[in-house]
Amino acid sequence: MKVIVGLGNPGREYADTRHNVGWWLVDHLARRWHFDNWKKDGESMSTSGLVGTQKVKLLKPQTFMNLSGSVLRPTLKREGFRVAEDLLVVVDEVAVPAGEFRFRAAGSAGGHNGLKSIEAHVKTQTYPRLRVGIRPVDERRTIGDMADFVLHTMPRDERELVEGLFDRAASAIEIWIAEGTEKAVSTMGR
Repeated sequence: MKVIVGLGNPGREYADTRHNVGWWLVDHLARRWHFDNWKKDGESMSTSGLVGTQKVKLLKPQTFMNLSGSVLRPTLKREGFRVAEDLLVVVDEVAVPAGEFRFRAAGSAGGHNGLKSIEAHVKTQTYPRLRVGIRPVDERRTIGDMADFVLHTMPRDERELVEGLFDRAASAIEIWIAEGTEKAVSTMGR
């Protein structure tokens, strides 16, 4: 089984914030793949189904960003689960402009607390991640304090750019599911 974790924060007040673009994308995947409704699953909301012939589970941690990795405990205990091949983390990335994404096989958390938590639980930096850009494309919009920036509602023009990349990102994820991380990175990593 492939497990795709979209990082975000629970609660209505965070729903439209930049920090929740991981949730936005996994919601898009659930609709695209016609998965069942989200249900409570330990410390997450989850849904699952088949993509082609591959079983896929989508997770939205309900632990808040800084504790996201804890939701992986049951998954990591599964016999045969390989973090480097079977786990994909979808996360916001301030170093990438809104409307772009990066697919990587490994790397540091880069200051992202959600990725730091994932890394602490999987005990490696070698796991695939899809980083969705949230940096303003309008140079006049400043980032300022990082916590304030990621926890503010994304302006409509930037949100449209982010949501506009979801089909391309979903295609990259489908390549990852069918052909593996290396193929996804080489075709869609940019």
